[in-house]
Amino acid sequence: MSGTVVLEEKWPVLGRHARAAEWLRIWADLGRAPRTIDAYARGLAEYLEVCEREGVDPVTASRAHIGVFVRALTERRSRRGANVVALDSGSGLSNATIQQRIVPVRLFYDHLMEEGLRDSNPVGRGRYTPGRRWGGHQRGLVPRLTKLPWIPTEQQWRNVLAVAADEPIRNRVMLALAYDAALRREELCLLRTDDLDPAHRTLRIRAETTKNRLEHVVPYSVATGVLLSRYLAHRMRISRARGPLFLSESRRNHAQPLSLWTWSKVVRRIALAAEVPQFSTHTPRHLCLTDLARMGWELHAIATFAGHRHTDSTLQYIHLSGRDLADKLSRGMEHIHAWRIAMLTGIDTPAAATTTGTSR
Repeated sequence: MSGTVVLEEKWPVLGRHARAAEWLRIWADLGRAPRTIDAYARGLAEYLEVCEREGVDPVTASRAHIGVFVRALTERRSRRGANVVALDSGSGLSNATIQQRIVPVRLFYDHLMEEGLRDSNPVGRGRYTPGRRWGGHQRGLVPRLTKLPWIPTEQQWRNVLAVAADEPIRNRVMLALAYDAALRREELCLLRTDDLDPAHRTLRIRAETTKNRLEHVVPYSVATGVLLSRYLAHRMRISRARGPLFLSESRRNHAQPLSLWTWSKVVRRIALAAEVPQFSTHTPRHLCLTDLARMGWELHAIATFAGHRHTDSTLQYIHLSGRDLADKLSRGMEHIHAWRIAMLTGIDTPAAATTTGTSR
């Protein structure tokens, strides 16, 4: 059964629009990742359902009809039962999810333009136009909100580690590698035994497992290397075959590759037990890259370590490291504040005396 047939069974509306099914088939034939095709199919299916509800032919839809679709996304009720008050209110579809739904619709209209079925794309995109005011940038259909990733405090991280210390060795080594090598969930779970180089303490992150299809090599620490050696000895008792590094130990899937969803459930269980519900499979990566920025690593070095193709994604970790600068500023402001208050009240404090003494 072909991938597009499966998608049409999942979203029947795709089968009622030949042009949409044709576009998805082209993307599948071009070798796009199945998860990407699935995400595109979902976004396009939701748009087509809105078109049918409004009695609009999607091939001839206008920008006003796209606006109806965006409004439907922003007004959708979440599973928590609240309407979206703002694009990033947290009560419904997030800004990132709305952007994700719009992308396949824009690409679909790009395809219709290439086929000569339309003269313009009703979705449009933010673009640079020479001669325009304010730097020549035109806003996209929906403003893109870029938020800094959440990272745990030192105490929250300690709580997570305290809970993880009682986990089986497989889970402990996976958490250690996720932080040490700043690995995404897929990169971690899809590691193979031949990706390891224990002599140099490095991992080869294969291109097909990465988000941007960029292969790179990352190191891991001595402590993680010791834990990894223990896990390899443990793994030998499960399977002696080469292949996926992390194996399931459950009765149902014994010695089978560990799935992404199983690892997500493990991390979720640890997070709840540590009372840090924001902690996810991506948190160790965020924390590692932020720590590298705090240690003064250069931007391009962090980008190489993270496997970022462009430094734009890396900049957010440099910004996160500014928390330390804020602490220094706060400590300095205490002295300045104390000195100003002392001048107003005529009462010297230890901080004020130190500051005024230094200023002389």
